[in-house]
Amino acid sequence: MKRLFIFALLALLTLPCMAQKTNTIKPFILGHQTEIKSKILGEKRVLNIYVPDGYNAKDTVTYPVIYLLDGSTDEDFLHISGLVQYSSFEWVNYIPKSIVVGIATVNRKRDFTFASTVGEQMKAYPEAGHSDKFIAFIEKELQPFISKNYQVGSSKTIIGQSMGGLLETEILFKNPELFSRYIIISPSLWWDNGSLLNTNPEILGADFKHPTEVYIGVGKEGLAPTTAPHVMEVDANLLAEKIKGSKSSTVKVIFDYLPSEDHATIMHQATLNAFKLLMAK
Repeated sequence: MKRLFIFALLALLTLPCMAQKTNTIKPFILGHQTEIKSKILGEKRVLNIYVPDGYNAKDTVTYPVIYLLDGSTDEDFLHISGLVQYSSFEWVNYIPKSIVVGIATVNRKRDFTFASTVGEQMKAYPEAGHSDKFIAFIEKELQPFISKNYQVGSSKTIIGQSMGGLLETEILFKNPELFSRYIIISPSLWWDNGSLLNTNPEILGADFKHPTEVYIGVGKEGLAPTTAPHVMEVDANLLAEKIKGSKSSTVKVIFDYLPSEDHATIMHQATLNAFKLLMAK
């Protein structure tokens, strides 16, 4: 009986300590997650959403929206959202407060590439070549979903690296009015033996009027993983030079070579540079 009393007393004494410890642990919330059911892709897609401090869905204030490819929580969503928050602090003021829409990855090669005429590529990646459906998903389902459910304005930016940069380049060349700004990092322009670099997109014409800003960042990355010789830095520079040749007064491009970064490390630094060089007012 005495032992039972002592045990009960100890339990009562430790309860406040446990409660105190429990009360000091609170969840840290950066954003939220939702899903969109895509008829075009025939699947559900996960979206990771960051909204800035002070955001109120019932308010009339609207925000620029930044669409992030490879936007899973274990990919680029967390650190890019952090950069967006930092860059929009009023004492930094590189960019305005913005909403980030991270598109979680399902199959990069399927979604980010168009069909290749290089037999070895399609043999190695038989699921590749369906970027047309993914672009249609962005235009006809994703952007309307975001416009309906969030307080967004007309400013739309897209960020992507590697094959994500390839997809951005395809959108820029084939459907440029989908976005206001393109942050293209280490684009995999070697796909289909660099065929995108040989096209003549409408953004090069004098009659193209949509205000379009392009940042192209690349590190010291060397040869691309393809049988035909392609150097990542060279291809990225060729893309920048091609866009610089535009006769349109509404197209702006910045080329940024980061020799201290490589394909694995460039994403964070290049995005920050893009905010500073392209968007800072």
